[in-house]
Amino acid sequence: MNPEFIGYHEGRDTADKLVRGEFDIGGTGSTPPILAAVSGLSVSYVAASAPRPANGAILVSKTSDIEDVADLKGEAVALVDGSFLTYFLAKQLGEANLKLADIHRRDLAPVLSREALRSGTVKAWVAMAPHLEQSLVSGEFRVLAHCGDLIPNRSLFWTIRDRDLSRDAMSDFAGELQRLGAEIAADPEKAAALLAAGGDETERRAWTRVVSGRNWQATAADAALLREQQAEADTLFDHGDLPARLTIVTTSDKEI
Repeated sequence: MNPEFIGYHEGRDTADKLVRGEFDIGGTGSTPPILAAVSGLSVSYVAASAPRPANGAILVSKTSDIEDVADLKGEAVALVDGSFLTYFLAKQLGEANLKLADIHRRDLAPVLSREALRSGTVKAWVAMAPHLEQSLVSGEFRVLAHCGDLIPNRSLFWTIRDRDLSRDAMSDFAGELQRLGAEIAADPEKAAALLAAGGDETERRAWTRVVSGRNWQATAADAALLREQQAEADTLFDHGDLPARLTIVTTSDKEI
C-alpha cells in the first residue's frame, strides 16, 4: 500500500469530505463518525489508536471560584463542539448528575477558547493537545477535571460505503498505521517537528511532550471498539445531542 496523506484542520468536516470523494479514509476522534452515522451515512470503522487518557481536560482560570464540575451548572463552557470533547464533557457532567443542557456551550476554536477563558467570557474550557499543554505551562489556568479513563479517547479511522473500500484495503491500511506508529515511537522528535511545522519553539516543545507521552499502537477495528462507540452514541442521545437513538453496525451491516 502507498497511501497519500491529505491534511485538513477541521475533523468535523470529515464526513462531507468523504462524501465528496476528497479521500477514502478519515482520521478523527470518536464523535464525528457517530454524527455521520446519525445523519444517514453508512459508516465503516477501519482502525483505532490506543486510548489517550492525557489528551483532554476541563480548564478553569487559576483564580476561578469553580471548584468542581457541578459548579458549571448554568455557566458558559468553551469547546470544539461535535468533537470527542463533547462526549468527554457529557460524561463529566453526568458524573455530577448534570446534562449538556445544564450548561451553555460555546463552540470555539482552541485559541479563541483560551482567550475567552482568559477574559472571563466563559467559565471553563474543554481543551485538548497541544493547546492543553501549552496553556498549563502559562500558569494562568488549572485543571478542573482530567480525561483519564472516563472515556476511551482514541483516534479513529473510518470510511463510508460510498468510498467502496474492500476489506483487504482496510486491513492493509490498518497494517500501515501500525508500521507508522512504530516509526513515531522510535523518533518522537521527528514527528513533533512535523506537527509543529510553521509554529514557534513553544509549540514544538508542546508537541514533543504530547508525542513522547502517547501510545502509538494501532489496531484494526473490532467488536470492542464498536461497543465503545455504542456507549458514546447512547450517552449523546441521553444528553439530547442526537436526534435519534443510534445502533452502531459493523462493516458487514450486522448489529453488534
